[in-house]
Amino acid sequence: METAASINAEIIEMEVMPDHVHLLMEVDPQYGINRAVRHIKGVSSHALRTEFPALKSRLPTLWTNSYFVSTVGGVPLEAVKKYIENQKNV
Repeated sequence: METAASINAEIIEMEVMPDHVHLLMEVDPQYGINRAVRHIKGVSSHALRTEFPALKSRLPTLWTNSYFVSTVGGVPLEAVKKYIENQKNV
């Protein structure tokens, strides 16, 4: 199984919401964002199903195949971090 180091990705900021997750990540372009998202969803699904075995029989999958990605090249990184941190107050 790949680790965060093996995919050359770093989670810079994260906020978990009741129905979605905000992540600010730096991903090696050679690896690809689609592979990084798939990896994160797979690892988190495995961890949650291991910790909460009832999820195995109640839900066929924990995550949808969809995700939203946007680059932050023109926005200061601190502004994006602040936006994600403030999501818990929304």
